[in-house]
Amino acid sequence: MEREPETPETDSSERESPFQKKPLELSSVDRILSDEAFPEGGARAWMVAIGAGAALFSTMGYANAFGVYQEYYQEHQLRDETPSAISWIGSLQMFMIFASGVISGPLFDRYGEKIIWPSSIIYIFAVMMTSICKSLWQFVLAQGILGGFTMGMILGPSMTATSHYFKKNRAAAMGIIVAASSAGGVVFPIALSKMFNNRRLGFEWTVRICGFMILALLTITCVGIKARLPPRKERFLLPEAFKQLPYTALIASVFLMLLGLFIPFFYLPTYAIEHGMSVGLASYLVSILNAASFFGRVIPGILADRLGRFNMLFASALSAGILIFCWPKTSTNASIIVFSTLYGFCSGAIVSLSSVCLMSIPEDPRDIGTYYGMAFFIVSIAALVGPPINGALVTLYGGFEEAAIFSGVAVTTGALGVVVTKQTLGKGMFARL
Repeated sequence: MEREPETPETDSSERESPFQKKPLELSSVDRILSDEAFPEGGARAWMVAIGAGAALFSTMGYANAFGVYQEYYQEHQLRDETPSAISWIGSLQMFMIFASGVISGPLFDRYGEKIIWPSSIIYIFAVMMTSICKSLWQFVLAQGILGGFTMGMILGPSMTATSHYFKKNRAAAMGIIVAASSAGGVVFPIALSKMFNNRRLGFEWTVRICGFMILALLTITCVGIKARLPPRKERFLLPEAFKQLPYTALIASVFLMLLGLFIPFFYLPTYAIEHGMSVGLASYLVSILNAASFFGRVIPGILADRLGRFNMLFASALSAGILIFCWPKTSTNASIIVFSTLYGFCSGAIVSLSSVCLMSIPEDPRDIGTYYGMAFFIVSIAALVGPPINGALVTLYGGFEEAAIFSGVAVTTGALGVVVTKQTLGKGMFARL
């Protein structure tokens, strides 16, 4: 009679008890979304950062050069238009850059870096069309609306993609890439001024050369940027985000900051000329301001990861607001240049750190683009109406003191709103947040 095969004995310690709990296994999506999964560096992460830097250089950096276009249009193609009417080209451009985030953010959360390619092509087309414009409505459509919209469709996804790779060091990484817009704000105004004065180039080829520069930079952007997180397939917008008190409080704070932030960028050269500065030197003030804001975005960004991102945003906005109050007291060339340098440094971190703080609100990192886009759609209204309000105050009172008071109060109140936001997050005033 055949014996049944013996089963090998197993040690009692190796036997699996039916009552023993198995460790929970994270799904692949959960592992990607966990805090430990953020690379915080590496070749892929820094390729994304470089691509984002190239995007900001060629979008916000180019937009920061509009003061040169304003002066040229007043003397050439649009000499029959008022300066106020011409300024709407730049105001609409800045508004569209921020407002388009309500579309680019959700699209990036759904489709990733794919949306950057068509936006880049249309942006280059807008720049080339600007080179052949002759009348105000043509410049408004090509440079203001189409150019601004496509800039925003590149800008938002580039910044959101960077947040996919950095969390602990997000403020430092964001400060570095946003500093690229300051570098563009130095390079483009100087290059445009030199080429506009070159009779062999003229307006048409000057703008086209800028278009080819932007084409080369955006090629780096399209190749370098890649989304890391899996797409979010649910609803396009997330209106329930506005029920979160920290989110709405932070949006209100940033809105007030941007309402008064841009007055020196728009009116500092005019103010300087009225106080005896030469036209040639005054034309470099915006470049000086942008050069200082380069360091103002990098240094506070690095400190923010150690001292707290909300803390550094508060410090930057408060110091910028105080400087605006002091602006009308500057009257000599030296004091105006010192103001331009200090204000560029102190205000430089506001845009980058406000973005970082907004990106820290959503619990699911896949919602970052949508949260960012919805927030900046609202604050874009401040960027649109702030400069005209200041211009109206300057015209009404015949000076800059009242406009400086309005802007200083707005920026300072926005800084205090950051403290309120920290309270809504359940953190104390002095918490490292």
